[in-house]
Amino acid sequence: MTVRVRIAPSPTGNLHIGTARTAVFNWLFAHHHQGQFILRVEDTDQERSRQEYTDNIKSGLAWLGLTWDEGPFFQTQRLDLYRQAIQTLLDKGFAYRCYCTPEELEQMREAQKAQNQAPRYDNRHRHLTEEQRQGFEAEGRKPVIRFMIDDQREIVWHDLIRGKMTWKGSDLGGDMVIARMADSPDQPFGQPLYNLAVVVDDMDMKITHVIRGEDHIANTAKQILLYEALGATVPEFAHTPLILNQEGRKLSKRDGVTSIDDFRQMGFLPDALANYMTLLGWTPPDSTQEIFTLSEAAQQFSLERVNKAGAKFDWDKLDWINSQYLHKLSGPELVDLLVPYWQGAGYPINIDSDRPWLETMATLIGPSLTRLSDAAQESVLLFGETVDYSEEAMAQMKQEGVQGVLQAVLEKIEASSQLSEDEAKDTIKQVTKTFKVKKGLVMRSLRAGLMGELHGPDLIQSWLLLNEKGWDKSRLRHGLGLL
Repeated sequence: MTVRVRIAPSPTGNLHIGTARTAVFNWLFAHHHQGQFILRVEDTDQERSRQEYTDNIKSGLAWLGLTWDEGPFFQTQRLDLYRQAIQTLLDKGFAYRCYCTPEELEQMREAQKAQNQAPRYDNRHRHLTEEQRQGFEAEGRKPVIRFMIDDQREIVWHDLIRGKMTWKGSDLGGDMVIARMADSPDQPFGQPLYNLAVVVDDMDMKITHVIRGEDHIANTAKQILLYEALGATVPEFAHTPLILNQEGRKLSKRDGVTSIDDFRQMGFLPDALANYMTLLGWTPPDSTQEIFTLSEAAQQFSLERVNKAGAKFDWDKLDWINSQYLHKLSGPELVDLLVPYWQGAGYPINIDSDRPWLETMATLIGPSLTRLSDAAQESVLLFGETVDYSEEAMAQMKQEGVQGVLQAVLEKIEASSQLSEDEAKDTIKQVTKTFKVKKGLVMRSLRAGLMGELHGPDLIQSWLLLNEKGWDKSRLRHGLGLL
């Protein structure tokens, strides 16, 4: 048997972390078994579906490295298949036309509520006579199509994560709607609904394993009944844990987490985010291993090691994983990733002419980065002819003898065109000797004069970067002018 799994997002919003994590697990499972990973877009909700969301989902999956083997398939292009299945269920007596009005359904729910009963359809139109149907048609009522659910039926399956699962038919809310009212008189019924379309798609695409969130468990019970009614082999199911916030509630936009696009803009690397998502509910055989590529994770992945309990989203751990990936990148690799953040901060750069300079800067600040978005703050002191001075820096420069030290450094660098690392170190050494002061005083004073702060990236490397632009000279002149 060839393993075939699918990710089936609805294009009613951008790709969310929950859907993306489900996609990761499906991709890992498929690749572990040398199977196929299929992308299906469930776009039957035409009022809310947007092409921009479809594009966002596709680009988000591709950015994460979750390439699909087949698709994307679109449900709106498969309506004939669903209509055939609905007609089959009608012909076999597994489905029927229900003419209840919205007002009647609301009255039924209110009556149930008054008796402290769970709201459910009471199957009142399951056995209409032909005369009753004609009467409803004569009133101008349009039917929905409902699938019969036996309240006495016990639905049992072995979940690959949760073990034996049992649902009673009586807990499924009565006979379920599988098609809406027809939009026009020439249609026998209207738009097919989720549970029906999913089953028909999975049958047609020969899906062997359905891996999805635990919020679909009730749907699984209903869908198993549909598979059976349509004479299909029921796929195996695995229901993954929800992603929770730190309070143990389902993660939502209120927690500052929305789409994969947001994570990208916040400065997370795709490999790091995908790595983190593998750990949201799955434990590798070596529980101490936390850094791995998707391909490496796929070799070890099994649904047996997916937890049943909800997976808490941990920003600190995501930041740590992201930093591990960032710190492995070279300066040239970092530059292309950091340029948008430098440009967003309004820093004056020319990508072509400044590239070697930017690569040196990226190498300098790289070890301090947790997210790409940190680049603007980490390099803020390295841009510009002048710099604002902190109180600490001004206090340092106003110390006795410091003005002479900085003036001597300025005179030395004004006498040369470009400074090398050895020359920078030699300048500090000479000034220390000339003024008979400690090297630490010279270093602190120079950092204050050049950077406007007493803390920051390596002084010598920072100085060399400023020197390439001539900003070391302009900053020291400016600083000395303030004393």
